[in-house]
Amino acid sequence: MLAHGPVSIQVAEADIIIESPMVRDGFYYGLGALVAAVLLGFINPWLSLLPLLLGAFFLWFFRDPERAIPGGPGVIVSPADGKVTAVSRIAEDSRKQRISIFLNVFDVHVNRAPISGTITRVCYQKGKFGNAMSAGSSDANEQNVVTVEGEGQTVIFKQIAGLLARRIVFSARTGDKLERGQRVGLIKFGSRVDLVLDENVDIRVKVGDHVAGGSSILGVLRAGQSRAEVGR
Repeated sequence: MLAHGPVSIQVAEADIIIESPMVRDGFYYGLGALVAAVLLGFINPWLSLLPLLLGAFFLWFFRDPERAIPGGPGVIVSPADGKVTAVSRIAEDSRKQRISIFLNVFDVHVNRAPISGTITRVCYQKGKFGNAMSAGSSDANEQNVVTVEGEGQTVIFKQIAGLLARRIVFSARTGDKLERGQRVGLIKFGSRVDLVLDENVDIRVKVGDHVAGGSSILGVLRAGQSRAEVGR
């Protein structure tokens, strides 16, 4: 069993390397495994097999493929790769809708901005490291909550830790302007991302759908309806 420990939030523009097909951390983990393989190889060549396989896994896990970002007014793209596990109204505020996406260990773990806009709030919330697929993990688990305002709407997305995911990386700050589909962070080794949308957004996905970060459309703001107009 893994020991419970704090999730670290790194705030640095270089956490996601746009020019590379791989997140920088993949090189670090892969190099560490390679060094271990060389050292164990001096003892017994067969002992180097496991760290070599582990290094190959790290290089694959931290892949960061380019994505075709869809255009169009009011389009909201997925902030993460994974499987849609819930689409629902929020009990505390029925005017808000939530889409939950579960990332397993085989998914790309780079997170992307769901809309173009300005970050108005970044809130890191300490919490548990429970099963990210459970309904309660959205509020109880360790998470980073980001609010983005733009294109006539407010979108909140949460990077939520899980049983294995103990480190959340987020590369932007309050006041930063984001482009739709822009790389903004990473959750290491599985977990969940929640997206909270206004009621005037037409949801385009359902439970069970597999989505790709930056390229899959999760919802579209209804034409002619901004957040301010709905609130009147």
